[in-house]
Amino acid sequence: MVTSPGPANQPLTVLDLATEQDVFALRRSAQSAAEALGLERQDQVRLATALSELGRDRIGCDRLTATFTLRTEPHHALVVTFEWTGDTAPTAESLALASRLVHRARYEPGGPRNRITVEQPVPMYGAAHPAAYHTVRDALRRHTSATLTDDLRSQTRDLIATLEETRAQREELRRLNEELEETNQGVLALYTELSRELEQTNSGVVALHTELDDKTRQLRESSEAKVRLWNTVSHELRSPVNAVVALSRLLTAPGSASLDNEQRRQISLIASSGHTLLALVNDLLDVAQAESGQLSMSWTEVDLRMLLAQLTGVLRSTYMAPDVSLLTPDPHTLPRVITDEVLLTRILRNLLSNALKFTEKGEVRLTVTQDGMGADARTTFTVSDTGVGIAEHELSRVFEEFYQVPGPHQREHRGTGLGLPYARTLTELLGGSLTLTSLPGTGTRIRVTLPPGPTSTPSTPASEKQEADS
Repeated sequence: MVTSPGPANQPLTVLDLATEQDVFALRRSAQSAAEALGLERQDQVRLATALSELGRDRIGCDRLTATFTLRTEPHHALVVTFEWTGDTAPTAESLALASRLVHRARYEPGGPRNRITVEQPVPMYGAAHPAAYHTVRDALRRHTSATLTDDLRSQTRDLIATLEETRAQREELRRLNEELEETNQGVLALYTELSRELEQTNSGVVALHTELDDKTRQLRESSEAKVRLWNTVSHELRSPVNAVVALSRLLTAPGSASLDNEQRRQISLIASSGHTLLALVNDLLDVAQAESGQLSMSWTEVDLRMLLAQLTGVLRSTYMAPDVSLLTPDPHTLPRVITDEVLLTRILRNLLSNALKFTEKGEVRLTVTQDGMGADARTTFTVSDTGVGIAEHELSRVFEEFYQVPGPHQREHRGTGLGLPYARTLTELLGGSLTLTSLPGTGTRIRVTLPPGPTSTPSTPASEKQEADS
């Protein structure tokens, strides 16, 4: 054994471990050091047992040493470091046992010497005392040699002391339990009486709660089954519908086989129907993902000028009637908006396409305003039209999935009834709100108000979102 004087955070003692006798000395030294630092009896035994187990596991390794260090930074602890030469790793059993007994036991392979570091926190007043270093070092010096008999005697004394401490704790616990039982008799009697009265008066509430739990479970299972069905059906339909659209496109592409006018017209009808069906399938899949919280948010500053230019270009070529004007804000007046560009595009596309489909004359207008300044600014998108409008008794149902307001216009513009529910779901995912007002024969106004930045929303990997957009 080599002892090096020095202040805290410097080695106290370095033990050479070559025989079982050295391991015995290591155990006794650890227990003495722990006692000198003010650790409780059980912690002393745990530390000594952990070091003894690791020492026996490493006996036979080349140049095996155990270094004791009293550390005060970053926290007060007794640190014991095993070091040896060679590539022999410790057994998992010894490391697992040591980890259960002490605060930390960490194996660090590699380098010229392998290392196991054992840390055991010590009371701050013990490690910080000016004489702590010399006290612990003197305690370590008392056990420079030991025999198997000494070690067995020491373990026996530790066991007896632990048993005595356990017996004393058990007696103290028994005494406390008796006192608690005596003092709480009145409380227990009162509690019993109150429990009986509460059970009698709340029997109806309990029954109702049980019924509500059953209904909640049934609704959750129904919703999950619906989402699974939508996902399955949508994915299964996408492949054949994509094939129909792609093959129709190939048949009408330049350089394909010559077609007469009637054949070209029929293929165009097939392609148009395929695009319509693909749009419906995509709507189903999007709604299923939105309801199940499987859409991730990608918050960024949105270029509203570019977004509206692309969106209105598509809408004008798809939904515009001859007597309807689509009006959008002056690009130079558009505010700065931070949100998810993909979801915002879907919201506006659904609202504007709905307005265009059900407006025969007049205009569909989009306005963008911003309330507040800086981090508190909230952006409102308003879509208003001069279309057929919605009766008051139908307003409560327009956000139901698959519901379409009855009327002659439905024969001309058939859809899935998912546009408004989907737009509101996406708006809520972005942390905003969607409201609707309407009068029959006058038109409809929908306001989408979004927060100034990211909100807490469920998310999934971006790859899933890209798949849903494809």
